[in-house]
Amino acid sequence: MKFVLIPDSFKGTMTSIEICQILEESIHRRFSEAQVRSIPVADGGEGTVDAFLCALGGETIEAAVAGPYGEPMTAAYGLLDGGETAVIEMAACAGLPLVEGRRNPGLTTTYGVGELLLDAARRGVRRIIVGLGGSATNDGGCGAAAAAGIRFLDSSGEVFHPTGATLKDIARIDDSARSPELTGVEILTMCDIDNPMHGPQGAAYIFGPQKGADPAMVRDLDEGLIHLAGVIRRDLGRDLSKLPGAGAAGAMGAGMAAFFGSTLRQGIQIVLDTVEFDRLISDCDYILTGEGRIDSQSLRGKVVMGVAGRAKAQNKPVLVIAGGADGDLEPAYAGGVTAIFTINRLPEPLEVSRYKSRENLAATADNILRLIKAALPVH
Repeated sequence: MKFVLIPDSFKGTMTSIEICQILEESIHRRFSEAQVRSIPVADGGEGTVDAFLCALGGETIEAAVAGPYGEPMTAAYGLLDGGETAVIEMAACAGLPLVEGRRNPGLTTTYGVGELLLDAARRGVRRIIVGLGGSATNDGGCGAAAAAGIRFLDSSGEVFHPTGATLKDIARIDDSARSPELTGVEILTMCDIDNPMHGPQGAAYIFGPQKGADPAMVRDLDEGLIHLAGVIRRDLGRDLSKLPGAGAAGAMGAGMAAFFGSTLRQGIQIVLDTVEFDRLISDCDYILTGEGRIDSQSLRGKVVMGVAGRAKAQNKPVLVIAGGADGDLEPAYAGGVTAIFTINRLPEPLEVSRYKSRENLAATADNILRLIKAALPVH
């Protein structure tokens, strides 16, 4: 038998890599000779590089870059496909964990992300996957653009590196000196939210407070993003007003599109294409996926439904294992899910059950596999 495992993490309890390990062990207990292909999934934030490396193999590359406040640091990214593809987490050098106790999205920068992009391009990669998530920034990707040679000029004609607080000072953008190393490199951005660049549902208002912005700063940051969008429209000819996901990661989504010509795509679709999922499942018997909670948000095209949609096209059974399930799940079944199983065996609060997640997952997987084995023809 052949199983393909492609779970998301159970936030706060198990990583997708740990879930794959538990499921693989359970499968081999019941089907000792089964083939198992594990594809752990991450959403673009912390763990994305490790998930890709676990699924496809490759190597970790370290580079000296600027941190969230411009301080020197070392950040890592992944090289896949024998060096053809690089995977970068923007959180590696612009993430919230790097600014604990000193959060200020008015001052933080994505400059180091641009340096990682350049480092990968100079190694000859043909494609770069950039994961957005967990950022400490609100600079609209201007820091990364500055690292890549794009010039931001103030009203005096002086070049500067904008941060969230100084976006309003941008008088002109000059992209004529953009680093030639990036020419011909395909850049894909993993983006699982559809928030606009600015406004009540935009980067500053929705995500600014968790990065340390008080109400007054949120208003200033949003005004800066409105100003940036106008300058981009005038100088670069790119209207970002209706771009879903432009507000992701402090409007890094907007910056990736405007400054790097990147396409914003759901993370799971990028993962599925990168691992050649359609080919992998062509001869498999079962696909196991899941996430911490299956609900209406899950049905908006994240990991489970992304997997189910591809599997449905080949009539492959998709078994979902989740921490919990809520709401009307009929759309999941209509979208290609075969069955949904929840791992919690007692009605307990999450504060209690989270510490049993590994044993509960293993027990649930074992019950599923017992049923599969019982349903097999007797020879």
